[in-house]
Amino acid sequence: MYDVETKHLKRAVRRNILRFPSDFMFQLTREENKSLRRHFGTLKRGEHSKYPPMAFTEQGVAMLSSVLNSDRAIEVNIAIMRAFVQLRKMIASHSELEQKLTEIEHRLENYDEQIQTIFEVIRQLMIPPDKKDKKLYPVKFTFAA
Repeated sequence: MYDVETKHLKRAVRRNILRFPSDFMFQLTREENKSLRRHFGTLKRGEHSKYPPMAFTEQGVAMLSSVLNSDRAIEVNIAIMRAFVQLRKMIASHSELEQKLTEIEHRLENYDEQIQTIFEVIRQLMIPPDKKDKKLYPVKFTFAA
């Protein structure tokens, strides 16, 4: 994947072992290794490692790009860094959007109270006046057609 020989990859991992905690990399057990070898059929003597292979999680594969020195590993590492920058920008814009929504929500709370007051006044105006109130408004309106 990174255009490096296995021995260079293993050497780079051993030199930087602190970068590979157990959730980034682990070695297969003897049983897992035997099972894996059975899937490949007969192996020639001396061509395959006698040590169990290393297995890398997604984070471990990403970490490999930072400890290997091939052109491909450098390209992958740069792509990962760019992805993190984009992710950080998206998170920042998300938090800005969340802040703006909170501000709008607070403004609307004030408007809700004002709108409620307007509706209460309108409801009061819609109540038909009783006889006492009619004396206050003696003028009658007529409409001509």
